Amino acid sequence: MIPAAFDYHAPSTLDEALQLLARHGDAAKLLAGGHSLIPAMRFRLAQPEVLIDLNKLDTLRYVREEGGALVIGAMTPEAWLEESAVVQQRFPLLADAVAVIADPLVRNRGTVGGNLAHADPANDQPAVMLAHGATIVAHGAHGRRTIAIDDFFVSLFESALQPGEIMVEIRVPAPAPSSGGAYVKMERKVGDYATSAVAVQLTMSGQTIASARVALTNVNPVPMRSAGAEAALVGKPATEEVFEAAGKAAAAECDPSSDLRGTAEFKRDITRVLAKRAIRRAVARAQGRS
Repeated sequence: MIPAAFDYHAPSTLDEALQLLARHGDAAKLLAGGHSLIPAMRFRLAQPEVLIDLNKLDTLRYVREEGGALVIGAMTPEAWLEESAVVQQRFPLLADAVAVIADPLVRNRGTVGGNLAHADPANDQPAVMLAHGATIVAHGAHGRRTIAIDDFFVSLFESALQPGEIMVEIRVPAPAPSSGGAYVKMERKVGDYATSAVAVQLTMSGQTIASARVALTNVNPVPMRSAGAEAALVGKPATEEVFEAAGKAAAAECDPSSDLRGTAEFKRDITRVLAKRAIRRAVARAQGRS
């Protein structure tokens, strides 16, 4: 298929990109990595009149620690997180996830901000950032504002970004002492969307789970946290019985649909199993075990 005709702009500054977006409004689409938008345009599922390519905005490509957080520019390629010593050493949940996002070709081009802004529950970063309790920074005509990740995913393919806004940064809180995280994913083949995946970030107090955030990939119409799984963990000892209860809670709470990757019942049970594995791994990391 051939995309419908469109005007193309490649701004070199954020201000220029914001001006273009303000000028063209709903007729414009932003291009980051393009792995979702370009196929949609080819099949004419998306027909923007104007395409604003953000790939010249090198000021939005960075990974650094700042103010007690890991700060990621929205146009940062996923591959940069794989190569970041800070991510690999201090953010194991994020390190787990980025290693299983699609394939190396996609990770070299795909961006962290684009992965999140698309608000696709099948993408990996939404669950990861929900589990981490991240903050999104957006820039628009009225300046910058922050959006808690729990408020960011509004509906299927719909985020809390307002018209005229561009995501510029993601801030991931540094894990507290005695914390651990993990991301466990099941996919039919390398590079496929998850049949199900579970992201866990927790903190231990001795043998007790003091806090926990659990989020799920591709088993709900909107990227989601599992409040039931979190409640099953917090204040409880790190035992297999507790892990099983949390897995069952996650399975009961999600709302998968049957498709070529499996029936809804199959996906629920896989979610239960993956939740247990992710929790077990996160606890081991929090306790200093590999």
